Amino acid sequence: MDGRTFARIVAVVFVAVAVTATALEMTRKVERPDNVAPQAPTALVPNSPGEGLRCCQTLGEAALHDSGCLRLWAEQRDRFLGLKAPFASSASGMATSPSPDASSSEAR
Repeated sequence: MDGRTFARIVAVVFVAVAVTATALEMTRKVERPDNVAPQAPTALVPNSPGEGLRCCQTLGEAALHDSGCLRLWAEQRDRFLGLKAPFASSASGMATSPSPDASSSEAR
């Protein structure tokens, strides 16, 4: 067996081991205690939307399940897309102007 064939066999074995290790790591489940829910410390209660976003950032992946962060992100998204006035509370009702279709139907 010459050196090139041996090098190819070693390379194939190395790739097979790497693929197997990757597959095992991807299928491994991380055990987390169910009774402990990550909460934002009370010192991080947001006073402004910017502070709220920073608080959600510190929560990390737990912010995906936090209702306050989800609400804040929805408000930011609507503000960015121009669907709502900046930081309007959901209790204030519709803060946007009527759509062009609504105004044309009223004029008829």
